[in-house]
Amino acid sequence: MKTHVQTLSLTFLITIILTATTVHSLTLSTSSRWIVSPATGHRYKLRCVNWVGHLHTMIPEGLNKQPLNAIASHISSTGFNCVRLTWPTYMFTRPNYSSLTVAQSLDRWSLGGAKAGMARNNPSLLSVGVWDAQKAVIDGLGAMDIMVVLDNHVSLPKWCCGREDGNGFFGDEFFEPGEWLQGLTAVATRYLGNPTVVGMSMRNELRGPRQNPSDWYKYMQQGAEAIHRANPDVLVIVSGLSFDTDLGFLKNRPLEANVSNKLVYEAHWYSFGNPTDKWLYQTNGYCGNVTQSFLGQSGFLGSGPNPVPLFLSEFGLDQTGRDEAQDRYLGCLLGLVAERDLDWAWWALQGSYMLREGEVDSGEDYGVLDFNWESVRNSSILKRLQLIQQITQDPKSNKPSYQIMYHPQSGQCVQSNQHLVLSNCQNWSRWSYDKNGGPIKLMNSTTPRCLSAVGDGLPVVFSDDCSGQQSVWALVSGSKFHIAAKDKQGSLLCLDWDSSSSGISIVTKKCLCLGNDARDVPTCVENPQRQWFKFVPSNK
Repeated sequence: MKTHVQTLSLTFLITIILTATTVHSLTLSTSSRWIVSPATGHRYKLRCVNWVGHLHTMIPEGLNKQPLNAIASHISSTGFNCVRLTWPTYMFTRPNYSSLTVAQSLDRWSLGGAKAGMARNNPSLLSVGVWDAQKAVIDGLGAMDIMVVLDNHVSLPKWCCGREDGNGFFGDEFFEPGEWLQGLTAVATRYLGNPTVVGMSMRNELRGPRQNPSDWYKYMQQGAEAIHRANPDVLVIVSGLSFDTDLGFLKNRPLEANVSNKLVYEAHWYSFGNPTDKWLYQTNGYCGNVTQSFLGQSGFLGSGPNPVPLFLSEFGLDQTGRDEAQDRYLGCLLGLVAERDLDWAWWALQGSYMLREGEVDSGEDYGVLDFNWESVRNSSILKRLQLIQQITQDPKSNKPSYQIMYHPQSGQCVQSNQHLVLSNCQNWSRWSYDKNGGPIKLMNSTTPRCLSAVGDGLPVVFSDDCSGQQSVWALVSGSKFHIAAKDKQGSLLCLDWDSSSSGISIVTKKCLCLGNDARDVPTCVENPQRQWFKFVPSNK
């Protein structure tokens, strides 16, 4: 078995060498709020997964568990077209880090088990330097047309992120600005001309007691221009303050950086710090509140008179299914990401770590892959990403716009098939919904066909009457995910996914967690997500 795995790994590395110069070049640029191919003007959407390479060993995690080609195949087969690969500054600026081979780095931390795993799965990487191991991973991904965004996660290789861990802001113990610029320049130069590397994030989650907008503007400009001078092909990705949740200061003053249509901003959105009881008992209103907070702090960048690209470079949840509050957070987030058609990166790929915070061979419940990197941990989570893995808005499209009706809890889209059903988001019906409080019309129909509410627990039907109260639909609740109309008796009913039904899945039912006035009730023990639907604009 060992000989077979070694042969596979060596064959794959030879393939990388032979194909590295022929993988298509994908230089990207920006246009308004979009990341585009400058050759065509059409969108290229980053739908990435985070892969950690910034920890103590400075080796991308998992290479001790599976051959590189197997990991790259998992990434491709699960619908990701990009990896946000993390790296530490010292790996490129300090000889006692940068001179290490993979074997020496593992020995340094007494990781005999990881070294033995590397010998089984990627033996040819043991003798190369940590720089070259990173490049082998990048070239392996490029051989499968998976692009890479390189993210400067920390300076000192270690787990991130604490408020006072020395890696948080310019001037901290391990975060000297001049050395940081040296590291950015070294990495940008190293990958000049490498078609797989399409972007560089300047720094992950700026934070801590030293953070302030004045230094942020000073050093972000210097960092952006240093990357661009060394490698004018890559996107330059800018993070905010307060663990990458705050870019609100840009409302008053833009960042001035001479980078020729390469500037992209990034934000993170987790449920960390959110009170569990808010998600569980005030789901609708709390979803509305946290969505408005995200839009006010970061999401505003993609709208207004001068929109710029926003990359949601980290979000995710415990994939074991143990946390209902996180599940509701994800449904809330997916609605906005789909509506805005944001570029994004899921946290995270890795199912385990060689060494994390003193624990050897520790697991990662947020990981797409399981502990041994053999299979997907939770396929239902990936199913929920299927719509946001597609491009729904393209600035160069000349097709008429319409609406997709998306159901975040199931990850499916509404399709008309005599009755309304939820279907894989590779297929969806096209809807017209011109205003809140108007009819929902099926497009591409020879006669006006509007959705109509018949009664509680009954399927939604089509009607030629688009003006009666049964065909007038409003977005209600604090989340704005409930779509409601009144039946003949004047009862307010919401679209509802009846997962127990055979063949007919969309009905109308009494609105969950709402009073008769369509307002959120103060406390609700029911999960309203089955009634959450989102209108997603599209021109594809």
